[in-house]
Amino acid sequence: MAANDTISDMLTRIRNACLVRHQTTNIPSTKMTRSIAQVLKEEGFIADFEETGEGIKKLLVLSLKYKGKNRQPIIRTLKRVSRPGLRVYKNRKELPKVMGGIGIAIISTSSGIMTDREARRQGVGGEVLCYIW
Repeated sequence: MAANDTISDMLTRIRNACLVRHQTTNIPSTKMTRSIAQVLKEEGFIADFEETGEGIKKLLVLSLKYKGKNRQPIIRTLKRVSRPGLRVYKNRKELPKVMGGIGIAIISTSSGIMTDREARRQGVGGEVLCYIW
């Protein structure tokens, strides 16, 4: 299945895997999905990720994290903000704080994909891709 919006596809696959408590989920690999997976790993939302396959069939295998004996997912909510039909850009002064700083906003800047905190620290704005908490 070809997906025009790879970020929405990635967030939906992660959301669905968390709902049914899967240990891993597969996502088609692109530069953007690799960068987002790296941010999720650095922020502690996923345990790890690796790239498998070759050529056009490359996949990212994300290892999801859960807490407690009831295996509650670390990722509670994934919300797509900017989409192909309506791009959302914010300058460095307007960058959102998600859940009062508990969650993160993933921002696409001229310096690469980063969290809202990192973008504020570097003094750059960009396209708000998604909120995660």
